Amino acid sequence: MSKPFLIAIDQGTTGSRVFCFDTAGKVLSTAYREFTQHFPKPGWVEHDAMEIWTGVCSLLAEALSKGGLDAKNAAGIGITNQRETCVVWDRKTGEPVHRAIVWQCRRTADFCEELKKRGLADEVRKKTGLVIDAYFSGTKIRWFLENVAGVRARAEKGELMAGTIDTWLLYRLTGEWKTDYTNASRTLLYNIDKKKWDEDLCKTLNVPIGLLPEVQASRSRFGTTKKVPGLPDGLPVLSIAGDQQAALFGQLCVKPGQAKNTYGTGCFLLFQTGQKFIISKSGLLTTLAVDEKGGVSYALEGSVFIGGAVIQWLRDFMKFFASARETEDIIKNIKDDEDDVVFVPAFAGLGAPHWDMQARGAVFGLTRDTDPARMTRAALKSIALQSHDLVRAMEKDTGEKLPSLRVDGGATANHYLMQFQSDILNCPVERPQNADTTALGVAYLAGMEAGIWKNVDDLLKLQEDRTIFRPAMHAERRERELRYWNKGVERVKNWSE
Repeated sequence: MSKPFLIAIDQGTTGSRVFCFDTAGKVLSTAYREFTQHFPKPGWVEHDAMEIWTGVCSLLAEALSKGGLDAKNAAGIGITNQRETCVVWDRKTGEPVHRAIVWQCRRTADFCEELKKRGLADEVRKKTGLVIDAYFSGTKIRWFLENVAGVRARAEKGELMAGTIDTWLLYRLTGEWKTDYTNASRTLLYNIDKKKWDEDLCKTLNVPIGLLPEVQASRSRFGTTKKVPGLPDGLPVLSIAGDQQAALFGQLCVKPGQAKNTYGTGCFLLFQTGQKFIISKSGLLTTLAVDEKGGVSYALEGSVFIGGAVIQWLRDFMKFFASARETEDIIKNIKDDEDDVVFVPAFAGLGAPHWDMQARGAVFGLTRDTDPARMTRAALKSIALQSHDLVRAMEKDTGEKLPSLRVDGGATANHYLMQFQSDILNCPVERPQNADTTALGVAYLAGMEAGIWKNVDDLLKLQEDRTIFRPAMHAERRERELRYWNKGVERVKNWSE
């Protein structure tokens, strides 16, 4: 008999990837493609949900073909996704009513300010663990209802469905309309204490509660495939988790006090707190995560909106290089080791711990010899410096100093970035051999549900050696880097009127 394997769909902000994993957690094959980013107005970001779906179908076929795998031997499917991005679609036809609104989109910032002025921030924080910000899904769903012709009337008649990208993909795969705890907790509409959609918050945002999907544990049976190109009917979807919570589980950070930072389009630091619902006093979020059995737990989270996306911006808009892989070679040609160029990539405002929706990106400290190489180096530094701010906020909230930082995501392949991260934090940075821990996390969860692995102890046996970066920067230089960074951050705040 052919050996079973697991399929993981990793639907990200700039591209989708499908992985096939064996029963030792090794990658058998993978397929990737980017998709179109739509920017209809400054600060607005949209995706075509049908383009995402058709792309995932093609990637499923490609990954299976590359691995020489027969889909009927798949033990199950796991889905992980860009979280707050949301779609509204017709219940009968499955057609979206509008392009998806992406988590980076700032179109609802003014409405968020109205909610704050109404004194709702504390109530929202106590119920959802979140701050009021355009980042989250609830105000985006409201935007569909208020601004797309006929959508509110159709929603109130029960003709429409809404959901984050995991829900959209699950619907296309199985016909089911569900999400998991981790994605629900990012909507501003879900009470993470009572574990249910909050009727009062739905009324506040004027979102019909009937427009929202069923919620269940990240490790559970969500449905089986039906009429999916290239897949047999009946394959079970056994796990769903938002990308950052999936990466937390993929790093096996299941015990309170364990933390990881993912470097993707944004940067996301999660600190596992177990069954403790901790409200941050340092600008972080509280979110639902996954415990060691695949059930629900809590975590503190710090979110950086523009991480690796700053490198994509330099590639696509500034044309500094053709591939992100070139960045290390570019900066090696800089004659002096350091300068005071500071790049604050607040293209979508500032996330944690600042939460400034009106901040905008800027570069400071330009001189006549500032060239693309120096700008690129400053951009790489900005990823680590924003992550530094998250770590320090987390240490304030928990009263614990992080002994080391586990990292994952595509940008961790950049050795300069990882070394600078260790230097600026003054602590070791641990990078696993497989940096795609987001996909690995939902594969682990699906495998546990399928009975391939019994528990986390089985998964710990699969963990491979890590590359460890250790701090080598002098304290004086570290202080200077942070001093100039903090000056830059303060100057971009409240820029947009």
